[in-house]
Order: sequence, then structure tokens, then C-alpha cells
Amino acid sequence: MSGSTETETTATAERLDEVTGRYVGRFAPSPTGALHLGSLLAAVGSFLDARANGGRWLLRIEDIDTPRVVPGSADNILRTLELFGLCWDGDVEYQSRRLDRYAQALSELHARGLTYECSCSRSEIGSSEEGGYRGTCRNGPRRNRPTSTRFRMNEVKTVCFQDRIQGECCQVLDTMGDVVVRRRDGLFAYQLAVVVDDRDQAVTDIVRGADLLPSTVWQMELRAALGIPEVRHAHLPLVVEHDGSKLSKTKHSVPIDAAHAGALIVTVLSLLEQNPPVDLPPKPADALAWATTNWRIDKVRGIRSTPLPL
Repeated sequence: MSGSTETETTATAERLDEVTGRYVGRFAPSPTGALHLGSLLAAVGSFLDARANGGRWLLRIEDIDTPRVVPGSADNILRTLELFGLCWDGDVEYQSRRLDRYAQALSELHARGLTYECSCSRSEIGSSEEGGYRGTCRNGPRRNRPTSTRFRMNEVKTVCFQDRIQGECCQVLDTMGDVVVRRRDGLFAYQLAVVVDDRDQAVTDIVRGADLLPSTVWQMELRAALGIPEVRHAHLPLVVEHDGSKLSKTKHSVPIDAAHAGALIVTVLSLLEQNPPVDLPPKPADALAWATTNWRIDKVRGIRSTPLPL
């Protein structure tokens, strides 16, 4: 990791021989509100890829960011998934019940000299808490205030991975910045938690929205530091408005209505370029059964965003 003097390239394909056994996918929503069309697309895409590959589809509630958790939204998400025919395997995992696992991983990184305390505030480093952080506190905190914990990224390493949808993706780590793994308020950060969760759930395939593509390299480096086998990635197109902007506070970003589950499943399949037939059965379970048999992830290959149908 840190201290290397030559550029390295790590390709996901080189690590896949460590991923053995059955396909294990997952859907991991945050309980900060109800599911909307974009999150439904991510759920359906990950579900279909798991089922089409004869694999398991796990459900994880990412409630580690407790200040943003909306009471009751986790249960609402579970009910919504069930009404849409998206049935998961095994028990639901909750990040809030796994703090000891994150603490153990953080201790391991600290013991290897891969973390440091950072006293920088957002105003001092710019609008982003992570991306592009220049390592100001690598030699020790500069302010007498509560600190976050950062993971040391290799400044000269280039990481590449083969995304099943987006193709080859490469990132020079020097442009990424040292990622936060424990926040100033004491909460464990998402980037560390998700890596530990995927390890403990034996996840082999991550199928999620393209908005999370920038996080992939941070997570790959954390996996490598913790000795965790690499996983396969597939970043689905992000649903956007007709002008290419993110979903605004319109009918497209409001909670999805299970009363229209069949029609919404058809909409999502169309957004995923699956060409559902006009006579697709209206029941969600029947529509998903057709979609599983006919699933072709290559139909969205190279597509980073998809506009809503007119």
C-alpha cells in the first residue's frame, strides 16, 4: 500500500480466481426513506442477475448512518420488496447490529499502519469529505478537535477493474484521496462497513447503480488491505430525467406505489433494455419469472444513465 515507488495495476480479473462457489448477490438500501424508481431499478437488476445465474440474493439494510435513518422506513422497504415479488434469501442483515465487526476491521488496519487521525473539517478540505483529500494530517492531526480516521491510499498506484456493464474502469489513487473509515462523530463510515459486510455475507457479485461507481476503487483497496477476495462488479444505468439531470422531486422520485407494481416492473425492465413483451403478465412474480428467464445484462453494456420514458 503506502510507500510503494512504482505504479501498479490491479485488475479484477486477476483476483476472480479467489471467488469460488455459488453466485451470491445482494441489495443494500439505506432506510432514509421509501424506495423510488431508481432504487427499484437497482433492486430488480441485482435480483434478476442473481436468479438468472442460479445464485442467492441477500438483503442488507445499511442503517449505519443513524442520523439519516427515518424511523419505520426499513420495515417499509421490506414490505415494498415483498409486494413487488422481490423475495430475498436468508435473514435480513442490519449494519447497526454489526459494529463489533467494523471495529475489528478498523483495528486490523490500524495495526498495519494503514490509518491515521484527521482533524480537517469539510470547509478546510472542500465540499467533499473524501474525494481528493491531499493527506494534510498524514503526519498527525493539525487541530485540537475531534478527529476522523482515514485509510491511507497508495499515491502512485493505478487500479483497474473490469465492470460487467461499464467495461474497463481505471483510477489513479492519487486523485481519490484518503477515504474516511471512521467519522468525526464516531460512526463507522460506509466504505469500511460495506466491505466488511460483503466479506461476512460471502458476496461474490455486486450489482448496483452507476452512481456508486466512484466508490469501487476505495472498496477494492480496503478489501486488499484486509485480505478479502475481490468480487465482480456490474454498475447499472442511473435513472435520470429527460434532460439528463438526477431525478428531481417529481412523481419519478416519490415512493413507488405497490398498487402499480406490475406496471412499474415493466417500466424498469424497459429502462434496463430487456424489451418486455406487451402481453407480459401483470402480476409482479410472473413478470419477474419471465425477466429471469430472459435476463441479458449485456443489453445495458456501456450505458451509464438511462432517461425516463416519455
